[in-house]
Amino acid sequence: MDQYSRAVTASVDFFRKALPERPDVCLMLGTGLDGAAASAEVLWEARYDEIPAFPAPTAPEHPGRVRLCRLGGTVAAIFQGRYHYYEGHAAREAALPVRVMGLVGARTFIGCNAAGGLDTAFRPGDLMVLRDHINLIPDNPLRGPNRDDWGPRFPDMSRAYDAALRARTLAAASELGIPAREGVFVAVPGPSLETPAETRFLRLAGADAVAMSLVPEVIVAVHAGMRVLGISVIANVNDPDDFTPIRLEDVVEGARSAQDRLGRLLSAVLPAAAAPGREAAP
Repeated sequence: MDQYSRAVTASVDFFRKALPERPDVCLMLGTGLDGAAASAEVLWEARYDEIPAFPAPTAPEHPGRVRLCRLGGTVAAIFQGRYHYYEGHAAREAALPVRVMGLVGARTFIGCNAAGGLDTAFRPGDLMVLRDHINLIPDNPLRGPNRDDWGPRFPDMSRAYDAALRARTLAAASELGIPAREGVFVAVPGPSLETPAETRFLRLAGADAVAMSLVPEVIVAVHAGMRVLGISVIANVNDPDDFTPIRLEDVVEGARSAQDRLGRLLSAVLPAAAAPGREAAP
């Protein structure tokens, strides 16, 4: 057993012994979004430094805490703090919480992050439901020997984002009066932010929003056979023809402005996310 497999096994053993209930959903919150689950009933919690093989996150606004919660009538493991490639983690390390939760028994992964809008029709605080993604992070969480008991060597990514969950999320957003639409997300390595030329290039490539996270987690979730829903909070909008310098403070403020809307949307969507079965996009 290699070092990564040992780390995963140690973490899985910890959660199986510690959790009072098995989570149906693994929910990852991103920069400035830890308050999105503020209304959830907390059943159990732990700091990352209490969990075997979980390093403390170094990214700003990532507190490094996991809570088992009841939200919208659904039991979810809510991770407040994620790992990024730019922190020095390999892609499979960045996706460690998702790998562990899949083995613990979670059937669905919901990944949320703060992103820069590439489509100038977006406004800060809007939500984008991921239809597809482009991975520009120069690593893949499945690189290296495959564990056949974890998933297939060559997982199909053509239908990564569950069609039924996307439709339910968009319908719920409409019912709640929350601005949301589908789009294509691009993951970049970071930590430097996009130049105007890079922004123009990413738009030409077909991306609607950009950030430095999420995709490694999605790849692992698909590999594990989990249903996947991705939601990006548009924290700022990048117009290459009228480019405003990007400040982290503005990104955090933009993300925080959407916490309440994201929380209400998650409460409406989680019951559908907990249902068994993985439905592919048409």
